[in-house]
Amino acid sequence: MSHAAALQRAREALEGLSVGDAFGQCFFQPPERSDPWLMQRIAPPGPWPYTDDTQMSLSVLEALAGGAGIECDALARSLARHYDYDRAYGPSMHRVLARIEAGEDWREVAASSFGGTGSYGNGAAMRAAPVGAYFRDDLDAVVEQATRSAQVTHLHPEGIAGAVAVAVAAAHASRCRQRGQRPAHAEFLAAVIEQLPQSEVRSKLARAQALERVASLDQAIALLGNGTLISAQDTVPYALWCCAQSLDDYPAALWLAADAGGDRDTLCAIVGGVVACFVGAQGIPVDWLERREVLPLWPFAALAPI
Repeated sequence: MSHAAALQRAREALEGLSVGDAFGQCFFQPPERSDPWLMQRIAPPGPWPYTDDTQMSLSVLEALAGGAGIECDALARSLARHYDYDRAYGPSMHRVLARIEAGEDWREVAASSFGGTGSYGNGAAMRAAPVGAYFRDDLDAVVEQATRSAQVTHLHPEGIAGAVAVAVAAAHASRCRQRGQRPAHAEFLAAVIEQLPQSEVRSKLARAQALERVASLDQAIALLGNGTLISAQDTVPYALWCCAQSLDDYPAALWLAADAGGDRDTLCAIVGGVVACFVGAQGIPVDWLERREVLPLWPFAALAPI
């Protein structure tokens, strides 16, 4: 595997993820402002600030740039060092990253979350697409590295399963792009389900696989969730359903994700990262890229322009 080529794939996933994140965040504005954008499919006016979804994914890209895979201690330090209060982190993540930055071991911090069960939030899943893009040629490595990327903040099996699902989806999307073949809805989700342990994330993805056609979007939301609960199992199934529906059309996939309501920035971050692995950077509308807040330079030192 060429490190340079793998890193460029991860960069494309990050671009898709960050545009999706910033796009989704626009729809937390008052309904009288944002509803017409949704109904008329009008891209919101810029600039589009990004959230913690992108901020934490930048640390993942930095970790991948080292070439040795995800080194958990280094990733935990980077997540804490680049913590930015104004990026709309979840309540528990403020505490987790503050404790790591203060010198506590990430293993103890992550294990102590939620009464010792570990977090099953969607925060590990939202940053996993670059991992899948990087390791796409080795699915065992995708699973292992996505697990490692999750564990520094999300030790609950569902939180890890969500990250693995998104990483595998990104890897499969990238492999299909390489073959020049757009997978069918059920085939795409089957490739993800095959790599997952028994979990609620897996069970709900099996439901998603059977939902190639729906009478209304409400049906898919009722069965799969829309991120309102901020959990992996309430977010990842719908996000990957959107990917399976519109893998070859980045704007269509993002509008479908935003239509669900709920945790729109994270839904759109997951969808954008995975779909970008299939359509490439050229599949992201140029005006959307221009509206997204400019990304910082620190993770990109080892990358050529895309």
